[in-house]
Amino acid sequence: MRHFVIALCCTLTLALSGCADKFRTYDGPEVTRISVHKSSRRMYLWHEDQVIRHFEFDLGFAPEGHKEFEGDGKTPEGRYFIDRRNPNSSFHLSLGISYPNVQDVVYARKSGKSPGGDIFIHGRPNAEALLGPRTGPDWTAGCISVTNDEMEDIYAMVRLGTVIDIYP
Repeated sequence: MRHFVIALCCTLTLALSGCADKFRTYDGPEVTRISVHKSSRRMYLWHEDQVIRHFEFDLGFAPEGHKEFEGDGKTPEGRYFIDRRNPNSSFHLSLGISYPNVQDVVYARKSGKSPGGDIFIHGRPNAEALLGPRTGPDWTAGCISVTNDEMEDIYAMVRLGTVIDIYP
C-alpha cells in the first residue's frame, strides 16, 4: 500500500509539474498559415512564405480521403480555420479546426448522414499517464495528434483565425 501511495504522489507531482509548462509564450514571427500533408504526416507552421516549425503527427484510424461523415475516422481535406482554443481538452491542449464547412454539411445531408465535427489539433489523451502511451499511428477519430510538448508550442504559436490547409 505504501508503494502505491508513493507511486500515486509521484504521478500527481509529474502531472502537476507539466501544467506549469502548459501555457508557454511565443514572441517569434506570426504564424500566418498551417499546412498539413496527410500522406507524409508532416505539418508546417508558416510565416508568409517561410516555414517556422514542422511536426510529425498521427491521424484518424482511416486516414485516406476527405472526412465525409461522423464516425468515418477520416481527417478533413481542404481549407479551414483555427476557430477555437481549448485549454481544458480531454487531450493535452487542443486547437479546433472549422470542419464542417457549408460544403461538408450539404454533402453529408444529401447522403442522409451527419458530417460530424470536433476536429482538432491536439496532444495525447490526458489519461495517458494512467493508461500508457498510444502505440501505432493513426489512432484518433479524425483529429491531428502531436506530442504534448509539441502541442504546447503549437498552442502558444497559433492564433484564432489562422488558415489551415489540409492536403491528401
